[in-house]
Amino acid sequence: MAPRIMVVEDEEPLGILLRYNLEAEGYQVEIITRGDEAELRLQENVPDLLILDWMVPVISGIELCRRLRMREQSARLPVIMLTARGEESDRVRGLSTGADDYLVKPFSMPELVARVKALLRRTKPEVLSSVLTVGDIVLDREQHRVYRQELEIRLGPTEFRLLEFFMQNPGRVFSRGQLLDNVWGETIYIDERTVDVHVGRLRKALNHGAMPDIIRTVRGSGYAIRPE
Repeated sequence: MAPRIMVVEDEEPLGILLRYNLEAEGYQVEIITRGDEAELRLQENVPDLLILDWMVPVISGIELCRRLRMREQSARLPVIMLTARGEESDRVRGLSTGADDYLVKPFSMPELVARVKALLRRTKPEVLSSVLTVGDIVLDREQHRVYRQELEIRLGPTEFRLLEFFMQNPGRVFSRGQLLDNVWGETIYIDERTVDVHVGRLRKALNHGAMPDIIRTVRGSGYAIRPE
């Protein structure tokens, strides 16, 4: 699955340019133009990286960054702050509020892309790695193969994406709605019970013989993959 980037930017031409260049690099991109809308969206679904303009409407980028760092689910979210404010005091304030990197407008698009890659490599190497390992399960993204205890597991495309998403976030519980958004996509409208069907298929494929069940069901909350 491609790393997911949320861009909070109210300048439409710049938002279009950011989407074009980031998608060309293989990222999934979501553009939001207001700070309050971004805050609500981030409570539902935390991306792999956030590109945040300082001066967005309703809730400023600097205030949104402060709030994100106070919440457990987004405390470690990688954040690159974009701003026209280039004074040293502004950079210090942005970084001390919780931004991981800081880019002053106007900026070079290749430089932004390079900083995105560097930040993801440092903070979330699992989203860039071609091979994921959780417990005794190995998933090879390039060869599109899955192994458990060195036995190859045959998975359909949806089950492969579902397992890949779980393995990028071991131990974290996801609701059916969150799984629909991240595995099937926000533009796909299907019943949440479909998630149960595919989780059941994935569980059956992974649990051969006496192998322990690595998929955890949390009643009333959703599903997770056991990290051990």
